[in-house]
Amino acid sequence: MSLKLYRPGPAGLEPAPTEHGDWRARLRSRRWRPARLANTEAVAVRGASAVLVFGGLALATFVLLFLGYLSGFWA
Repeated sequence: MSLKLYRPGPAGLEPAPTEHGDWRARLRSRRWRPARLANTEAVAVRGASAVLVFGGLALATFVLLFLGYLSGFWA
């Protein structure tokens, strides 16, 4: 038994109330609230176009590797 967990009260030793808050809030300082900065160089990209670009890169990589192994270049 520890005084950290059980504090003396009018009815004897009572368990301390537990906090069920967000543990991430304790990692951040309360005084540090950075202002949002406008990024003038960023261009908004739609999700569908990003999927098409990265899907195309993945497909091109797969075709390049497949053709390399088929021709015996990487064998």
